[in-house]
Amino acid sequence: MSKLVGFYRDHQMTAPLAVAQQSAQVKPLAADLARSGILLVATCARVEVYGEESALSNIDSTIISGFSYERIEGAAAIAQRLAEISSSAHSQILGENYISDQLAKALEFVDPNLPIFQIARFAIDTGRAARRRQRFIASFNYDQIVRDIIADRFPDGELPNRLYIIGAGMLGRGLIRSGVGKRFRSTVFVTRNPKNLRKRLRRWTDIQVALMRPAEIGYPREPQSIVVIATADVNDEYEATLQDALLRLEPRAIVDLSSVPVLSGAAVGKLDYVSMYDEEFLRFIEQNNERLAPKLPLLLSDIEAKLRMARSDFYASAT
Repeated sequence: MSKLVGFYRDHQMTAPLAVAQQSAQVKPLAADLARSGILLVATCARVEVYGEESALSNIDSTIISGFSYERIEGAAAIAQRLAEISSSAHSQILGENYISDQLAKALEFVDPNLPIFQIARFAIDTGRAARRRQRFIASFNYDQIVRDIIADRFPDGELPNRLYIIGAGMLGRGLIRSGVGKRFRSTVFVTRNPKNLRKRLRRWTDIQVALMRPAEIGYPREPQSIVVIATADVNDEYEATLQDALLRLEPRAIVDLSSVPVLSGAAVGKLDYVSMYDEEFLRFIEQNNERLAPKLPLLLSDIEAKLRMARSDFYASAT
């Protein structure tokens, strides 16, 4: 077995939108790369690959060629990096609670018998545990940011009508679970495939949501509604459908949580459209990160200590 190496590029190294765009481009390659023993971590804030050096030397040029990457070598360094990511120490929103699940999902493609799987699995668990121990929890997580934007758009106790969630993936379901829709008369999941989504939601016996296709939105217009876009799985045809639907609906505001904004300001005309890159959203992130920054050294020390304790027996068996 050749030595384990990794290459990473994240939002701290280059413009976040540029990383997000590349991530969206390479994410479909995860299964093919895993068959070669390579772990691909492609999230809104990073593109990273890990595996044996011999496997990475043959990696598709669209992933690492033409971009500036950092290289790390060895099981210990890779475990440290992945544990820190899992703890949300390197997230755009420090303390956010989605990244460890994203790592775990990326790892599902990889053969569990490979050393990189074993190291990554241990690192994910280590980062999660350190985050809990150090209470490294975002005060302005995605759901709280959405709540605050809603509160701003409906001041003085004004009651909103419906909350539309476009996208039923991890983020969309997490928003519903957080109770962000409790203030609304009802909550609607917007999906291209209601039948499949209905099956996935059968175990949600405690939460009531309606399902609608995009083409059904906007009859009639609902100026007291809020739309949250929580998916990046949007092709040109779907984008056009959503644009038409939102222009019909005329909601009070549209909050786009996609790492690559689904729509542009020009496309939605005079509608109130807030993306993750707008000043209003970035202010929430800045406030959150300022509050958590003093905890970062303790979090990283916790992770380092845990990995150091485990190194003698775990790394010996994995390499």
